[in-house]
Amino acid sequence: MCAAFSYACKPSIRSGDGKFLIHRNRRTTARAEMAIAVPKRNNESFHPEKPSFHPMFLEEAYDQCKNICEEYAKTFYLGTLLMTEERRKAIWAIYVWCRRTDELVDGPNAGYMSSSVLDRWDERLEDIFEGRPYDMLDAALTDTLYKFPLDIKPFKDMIEGMRMDIRKNRYANFEELYQYCYYVAGTVGLMSVPIMGIAPESSLSTQSIYNAALSLGIGNQLTNILRDVGEDASRGRVYLPQDDLAKYGLSDKDVFSRKVTDGWREFMKEQISRARFYFNQAEEGASQLAKASRWPVWSSLMSYRMILDAIEKNDYDNLTKRAYVGRTKKLVTLPVAYTRALQHPLCFTKSTTPGNGHFPVLLACRARLGSCMVCQDKADLAWPGD
Repeated sequence: MCAAFSYACKPSIRSGDGKFLIHRNRRTTARAEMAIAVPKRNNESFHPEKPSFHPMFLEEAYDQCKNICEEYAKTFYLGTLLMTEERRKAIWAIYVWCRRTDELVDGPNAGYMSSSVLDRWDERLEDIFEGRPYDMLDAALTDTLYKFPLDIKPFKDMIEGMRMDIRKNRYANFEELYQYCYYVAGTVGLMSVPIMGIAPESSLSTQSIYNAALSLGIGNQLTNILRDVGEDASRGRVYLPQDDLAKYGLSDKDVFSRKVTDGWREFMKEQISRARFYFNQAEEGASQLAKASRWPVWSSLMSYRMILDAIEKNDYDNLTKRAYVGRTKKLVTLPVAYTRALQHPLCFTKSTTPGNGHFPVLLACRARLGSCMVCQDKADLAWPGD
């Protein structure tokens, strides 16, 4: 569910073998179609023989992925440290591939971007899945593919999202915007679930957990869009539903004028509410992941929600201000996210709240309200040292 991945504005870097590592400064990546199928590995399309990598080469490859994740997604990186070694290495490898893909469109070399560049990147992806990595960072992903049941489709969908980004900068309605959000962020969730694993005691279907992962990616991307309205406008881009703007008497002209009016505030309230709806949908899926994998997902979910809070605190001015959540605030959320990660999957159930539809609600857990009514195993809920 690593639409969890967040990007900070940082200079470009190079991999240890000298290959240029592109950097993107705005969005996560993903594509989703309206009906999501649980990824399955197609044995006919996957190379049957694992390539032979020297152990020291692989160790350095994963170390590079680790360093990149640590530098550009600090809070998420801290959460991955609770995962098993094999899982966290795999997540780092996926993070780096997504980041490099994202940078093709928004990185320092974006001016040279063309459909042929993306075609070559697509071919390179197929080589990775066939056991023929181009460089050390690709090799980390190739090695990951032989350890976890990853399907190539979400990766290809993300590349399709990059194609959409270079040919389209207006979205008539939310249906169009949703498709874009799937391509450039929802796919990350679909890539990540096989790595993070599902708790054996989960009461949800696998399909429901994948749908929740998709919702987290959609919520993250919508939040990125709302945070970056002013920045995107300076590039001539408006990633906002045109029909929603019109409903409040707004248009692109109002976005480019950067004036915060009452109509803009009402428009933003609706957009923020939509993003929160997807985060609510994502919560239950986060609680159903393997225990060691939940912390980075919860920390990401909470950090992104704080961005929406920051937009509200700025009086909905995301035209001249960029909502910012400081490192200290992010770190403060880590123990709260950790507490959520410890809770047993059965501690979550469905409840209905007017206006919000269905979203998971904690019944009771020792971590918040005393002993848990569902999971009686105190060790499962206790903090270290309890």
